[in-house]
Amino acid sequence: MAEQYYAVREDLLPDGMRKAEQAKAMLRRGEAATVGEAAERAGISRSAFYKYKDGVYALDQAARASIATLSIDLEHRSGILSRMLALLADSGGNVLTITQSIPLQGLANVVVTIDAAQMTGGIGELVERLKALDGVRRASIVGRS
Repeated sequence: MAEQYYAVREDLLPDGMRKAEQAKAMLRRGEAATVGEAAERAGISRSAFYKYKDGVYALDQAARASIATLSIDLEHRSGILSRMLALLADSGGNVLTITQSIPLQGLANVVVTIDAAQMTGGIGELVERLKALDGVRRASIVGRS
């Protein structure tokens, strides 16, 4: 199933989500030195912060987000990794880091961090294109900044 994103008015968000974004803002501005401090000042637990931190963004932050980390499971066959990288390049993504696990039971996990600032489409669209690529079993967004 494709990931979907929604713009939601702040007063409709559950408290945990709203406060997680407040804690993230404190960390960005340097008003809190640690996650624990930011979470406490925002009025949420650290576990609630970690639950929501990668899923809620202020609209102005989402617009500026340009680095994404993707986790992709590839079949262990010749050429699949190079086709995946070609798709990233064709989309305008610039690979910053890439790590591949040793293939186990015919699958290898690749974690790739990309600079998406020059991409022609969105990250969600890229993930859907990756999922459609022959030899890709799973692709998901694991982080953004």
